[in-house]
Amino acid sequence: MITISDAAQAHFVKLLADQPEGTHIRVFVISPGTPSAECGVSYCPPDAAEADDMELEFNGFNAMVDEKSAPFLEDASIDFVTDQLGSQLTLKAPNAKMRKVSSDAPLKERIEYVIQSEINPQLASHGGNIMLVDIEDGVAILQFGGGCNGCSMVDVTLKDGIEKQLLDMFPGELSGVKDVTEHQHGDHSYQ
Repeated sequence: MITISDAAQAHFVKLLADQPEGTHIRVFVISPGTPSAECGVSYCPPDAAEADDMELEFNGFNAMVDEKSAPFLEDASIDFVTDQLGSQLTLKAPNAKMRKVSSDAPLKERIEYVIQSEINPQLASHGGNIMLVDIEDGVAILQFGGGCNGCSMVDVTLKDGIEKQLLDMFPGELSGVKDVTEHQHGDHSYQ
């Protein structure tokens, strides 16, 4: 479910050494399955463990995961990276905003999963996002939002980025993408 690198495990052991005995870590998702989902890690004192928590054993500590967060932490990873700027704990949870779907799920569900877990996080750096409106005759009908609405590079993003990625992932099922957004330039647009 959650992979914690050796460096992150060592970091947690070091942090937990200063906590009361029996304290572990808690990995959680706030607003799981929504576009505003946020992942986090906190201390979990012995009296904060819930009966339905999943307990994952690691080297020198356990990670507690609440029942509601568990499906959204599938394939999550935690790492501790040190570079010339300092050290940073990173938590990546590709399924936090949308629960992972099976490979035999309907095409619409699989495309929505890719949009939420891979495409929208890339567009978020520009304040944008896309939404799947429908699928018509093998063409994914998309609507752009946020900073993508009115952006001068939206056609390039659509054809060279999103369409290429979706066609590579769904060969034989998808033949193209179409933007139905009524683009309006303004202060919200990414420049």
